[in-house]
Amino acid sequence: MTEHEYLAERFETHRAHLRAVAYRMLGSADEADDAVQEAWIRLSRADAGRVDNLAGWLTTVVARVCLDMLRSRKSRREEPLSLHHVAGNDPEHEVLLADSVGLAMLVVLETLAPAERVAFVLHDLFGLPFDEIAPIVGRTPSAARQLASRGRRRVRGADPATGDLTLHREIVDAFLAASRGGDFEGLLAMLDPDVVVRADEAAVKLGAEREVRGAAAAARTFAGRARAAQPALVNGVPGLLWSHGSSPRVAFAFTIRGGTVTAIELIADPARLADQVGQ
Repeated sequence: MTEHEYLAERFETHRAHLRAVAYRMLGSADEADDAVQEAWIRLSRADAGRVDNLAGWLTTVVARVCLDMLRSRKSRREEPLSLHHVAGNDPEHEVLLADSVGLAMLVVLETLAPAERVAFVLHDLFGLPFDEIAPIVGRTPSAARQLASRGRRRVRGADPATGDLTLHREIVDAFLAASRGGDFEGLLAMLDPDVVVRADEAAVKLGAEREVRGAAAAARTFAGRARAAQPALVNGVPGLLWSHGSSPRVAFAFTIRGGTVTAIELIADPARLADQVGQ
C-alpha cells in the first residue's frame, strides 16, 4: 500500500463524521460533500505525518471551510433553506438525512449568523470545547462561548421541541453515569413513569427485550449495564453508543420531555446506525 493509499484509507474512516458536521452546518448535502472533499484535498497537500490528532485536524478544516461557505452564502443573500435545497443526488436518501437531523432545526439554523451557527453546532451538537472552537471562528474562547449561547437562545426560542440540547445532553450524561454505577434510584428519578424502551429487530437478536414499559422495569434494564456505552449523536441529538472494538453495535436514542426520559429506542440495524449516528 502506498503512502497516498494509506492516507486515503485513514481519511475514509472519518468521512461519515465529517459529513455529519458539514451537513449540520450547511443544511445542504451537496455542499457538505464539497466541504468534505475540500478537507481531503487539504489533507493530501499537508504533511499528514505531523498531524497527531487526525480526527480533530479534519474537523477543524471542515468547520473552517463551512464557515467560509456560510459567509459566502450570506453575502450572496441566498434563499432560505428548503427541502429542495436539502436534496442532493439521491433525493430519497437526503430527505431521510434531513429527517434524522430535524428539518425544523436546519431551518432555524439558517437564521443564525455564520459564526454563531458554527459555534453552536460544534459545541452543542458535537461537544467540542470552546478553546478548540475559538481559533476556527477567530474569537477568544469566551467570545466563542457567547456566540454559541446566542445561537442556542435563538434555536430555543424558535423551536422549543429541539432547542434545549444542553439540557438533553446533561440528562443523557446523568443517565449514563447512573447506569454505569448501578444507581437504580438515580435512574428511576430520570425516567417518566410511563417510559417505553423499544428495540429494533437487530437489537433483539443481540439479546435486548423488544419492549419494556414503566420506569421501574426500565431502570432494572439499564442499572449497571452501560459500562461500555459512550456519548454519541443519534438522530442529531445527544444519545449513547455501544461499540464492539471499533464497530458500532447499538445506539440508544432518547426522547426527553419535561426534563424526564419518556422513550428510549435501541438501534442495532447496520444501515440505520450508519445513517443516524455521529461521533
